[in-house]
Amino acid sequence: MNQNPVWEDREVKFDTPSIYKTIRSGEVILDVLDSVEDTKGNSGDCGRILVTNLRLIWYSVTSHRFSLSIGYSCILTMNTKTVVSKVRGTTQALYIMSVGSNSRFEFIFTNLTATNTKHFASIFDVYRLYQASTIYRELKLRSSVVVSGQLQVQPQEQIFNTISGVWNLSSDQGNLGILIVSNVRLVWYAEMNNSFNISLPYMQIANLRIRESKYGPALVIQTLETAGSYVLGFRIDPSDRLGDVYKELLSLHSVYTESPVFGVFYEAPVDSERAPTESADDIEEIDSTVGSDINSKFTAYLAETASGDAVGRPQRKPFYCKELGFAMESLKDGYTIKDLWDVLPSQ
Repeated sequence: MNQNPVWEDREVKFDTPSIYKTIRSGEVILDVLDSVEDTKGNSGDCGRILVTNLRLIWYSVTSHRFSLSIGYSCILTMNTKTVVSKVRGTTQALYIMSVGSNSRFEFIFTNLTATNTKHFASIFDVYRLYQASTIYRELKLRSSVVVSGQLQVQPQEQIFNTISGVWNLSSDQGNLGILIVSNVRLVWYAEMNNSFNISLPYMQIANLRIRESKYGPALVIQTLETAGSYVLGFRIDPSDRLGDVYKELLSLHSVYTESPVFGVFYEAPVDSERAPTESADDIEEIDSTVGSDINSKFTAYLAETASGDAVGRPQRKPFYCKELGFAMESLKDGYTIKDLWDVLPSQ
């Protein structure tokens, strides 16, 4: 049913060709930052950052095959620092620590224009809005979505139907409650205990159907793996009413899939002198020669720790490599000896 699940906010991707053309339905470019360098992977290359409601996109304006896509869910920490370079002088740099593909990555984006007064502030603003709007995108169980029998309606959410007498079949005896259908999600809560509730966004629905159960015909909803792969069952009497609700949910899910609402609503402020978003106590010297003209996969961004590898695991044990004729640290999963000598990333 859901043939195109949302991945943009949950993954880190490298070198997607013409990435600025890959904006999905419902994804909105909220701000554009010009003259930004990807210091770790593409030093010396002028690029552009697109701040969307799901991720950060950086791409080189000189070679569009060099790009980054960083989903907000992957970001661990983010801060800005004042840096000094012999080439750029004193400017602002954005440091992002993220995790993806079982590895930890560090990204450094440096402002190449001294007159740029934004200093990455919009990125922090949008990221905070994303963190505060998970109700639009994630399955919530036993949360505070219902208070004193009233659903906490979110901005741009419209209630289309409220159905009483709906049985939740998650337990042997079932629980009687109320089902609320909106343009972004469906919510069920027990009449006797409002804290026993479910809030399920349409973007997390994998399958929706009517199936026979030991309680008779039931509405069965299967969630995506990102929502725990749950199977939820609801009984609605009579059967005609069940069919109407099923058709309504199919229609609303189809409309939502065509035009999703991700819950991040941001208006860029009028251009004016803005103070840096983060404190800039640390002054660092950035070597402008760091990096190369060729982006070698994602290895340039791997963030190693003092006590282990990129995700804190113990250091890999050395082994004798017959091909090279000496001992070396064991390779990371998914790598071969040949990968160490490849300059251009394989497509």
